[in-house]
Amino acid sequence: MPEEDNKIDHFVLEYRKTNFDGLPRVKDETCWELIDYIKGTEYTLSGLKFDSKYMNFRVRACNKAVAGEYSDPVTLETKALVFNLDNTSSHLNLKVEDSYVEWDPTGGKGQENKIKGKENKGRSGTPSPKRTSVSSRSPSIRGSRDRFTGESYTVLGDTAIESGQHYWEVRAQKDCKSYSVGVAYKNLGKFDQLGKTNTSWCIHVNNWLQTTFAAKHNNKAKALDMTVPDRIGVYCDFDGGQLSFYNASSKQLLYTFKTKFIQPLLPGFMVWCGGLALSSGLQVPSAVKMLQKSENGLSGSASSLTNVTQ
Repeated sequence: MPEEDNKIDHFVLEYRKTNFDGLPRVKDETCWELIDYIKGTEYTLSGLKFDSKYMNFRVRACNKAVAGEYSDPVTLETKALVFNLDNTSSHLNLKVEDSYVEWDPTGGKGQENKIKGKENKGRSGTPSPKRTSVSSRSPSIRGSRDRFTGESYTVLGDTAIESGQHYWEVRAQKDCKSYSVGVAYKNLGKFDQLGKTNTSWCIHVNNWLQTTFAAKHNNKAKALDMTVPDRIGVYCDFDGGQLSFYNASSKQLLYTFKTKFIQPLLPGFMVWCGGLALSSGLQVPSAVKMLQKSENGLSGSASSLTNVTQ
């Protein structure tokens, strides 16, 4: 505040999302969002969806007559995990678009047949300029790992977890026949299914003929005697060796794996006859944090939730 009128009545906080570390940049910056009349010297900004990597903050003091200069902006990094589905890893029977995956019984064959038809037309006379076209789902443009194949019907996330605590949610289509949600090491084999190896952990829902709900790891299953939620929340504490699944609406704990993660983890998804929608970039909900603290402090009930391999 100016020295001649330094009585402070309240503070003004402004913030904006940015993808740059360090000092704010004029170009490509979003507009400041304002929170006025903050009476204390501390303020908790809640209700944010952390869908950007960094945020700028600045503050100034005010009274009824004048306002002081803004403080130098401070850039803070958001810790939430933001990721999409890795199309280069997906099974050819899955159609992947960023944060959505859907069972595709044609397995890309329709697109391949279109390409072959164009090739045949181009063989008489001048070759068709589209002869070199390939489907965006073609194995020839896959990434550093093989696509999943056989009956795995799996796709992995495109961002590895190497430390920290993270949370994301998954919603299944109502008519989805079978799906799994979990994590896996990068070296999960291309024929492997989530939960059937010692390098993957998941909960599995099967709505084919009769509904089954189970936690799976290392080809062992633990039946879950509860209603399958509309949305499943996944909490991963890499350093603490804990993977928990929640009813994302009620925050009811569904199951917890306790182990020691020795390699980076990738979110993993399996789907058959249906689709899954992913929501990442979320803060760990306060209710989940509280449940984790209480669970870690209890020896009785928590012991029944330990890794199914023990």
